[in-house]
Amino acid sequence: MLERRDDLAPGLLLGTNVEIGDGAELGFNAVIHDDVQIGADVVLGAGVVLHAGTRIGAGTVIGDHAVVGKQVRLAAASTASREPLPPLTIGTRVTIGAHAVINAGTTIGNDTLIGDQAMLRERVTVGVSCVLGRSALVENDTTLGDRVKVQANAYLTAYMTLEDDVFIAPCVMTTNDNYMGRTEKRFAERGGATIRRAARIGGGSILLPNIEIGEEGFVGAGAIVTKNVPPRTLVVGSPARVLREVAAEELL
Repeated sequence: MLERRDDLAPGLLLGTNVEIGDGAELGFNAVIHDDVQIGADVVLGAGVVLHAGTRIGAGTVIGDHAVVGKQVRLAAASTASREPLPPLTIGTRVTIGAHAVINAGTTIGNDTLIGDQAMLRERVTVGVSCVLGRSALVENDTTLGDRVKVQANAYLTAYMTLEDDVFIAPCVMTTNDNYMGRTEKRFAERGGATIRRAARIGGGSILLPNIEIGEEGFVGAGAIVTKNVPPRTLVVGSPARVLREVAAEELL
C-alpha cells in the first residue's frame, strides 16, 4: 500500500521496502512502488512512476512523467511470452527522458541515454553507452550491444540482435513476420534482423524479417533490404542492391 510522504517530496507516494540512496532527489508527485531500489544521487522528475522491484543505479536521471518497470498486459491474440517478468534493472549514470516507458524484464547498461517518449518493451537488453532517440521503440526480446545509436522514430521489432557500435538512422523500420500474422508457418520463420558490429542503416530504410547485415555493412537511405548484406558492403535502392564496398577510411 502506498503512503503519502510529503516530508521526502511534495505529493510523493511511497511503497514498502523502498531503498533510497544518499543524495537522491525525488520529484513532485512521484510514485514509488514496493521493493524499489534507488541508488545514490539519482534524480527523479515530476510525476515519475517506478513500478515494483525496479533497480536504479547511482547517478541516473529520470525525466518528468516517465513510467519505469511497468508490468505487461498483453492482448488476447498476442504471441509474446506470458512468463512472469523479473524487475527492470537500470545501470549507473543512465538518462531516461520525459514520458519514456520502460517495461519490466529489461536491462539497461551504464551511461546509456533514452530519449523523450521512447519505449522499451520487456526482455530487452541494452548495453553500455547507447543512445536511443526521441520516440524510438524497441520491441520485446531484442538485444542491443554496447555503443549502439538508434535515432528518433526508429522502430526495432521483436527478436532482433544489434551488435556493438551499430548505427540506426531516423525512421528506420524493421519487420519480423513475412506472413503478417497469418498461417501457422510463420511461427517457425519469424525473426527480426541481425545487424553485425558497426553496421549502419540509413534513414527511412526497411529491413525484412531474418535479414543479416554484415559487419561494417552500410544500408543507404530509403533502401528496402530483402536479402542479406555482405560485410563491408554498401547497398542502395528498392530492392537493395550492392553498389560498392565501404571505403576503408570509414571502417572502425
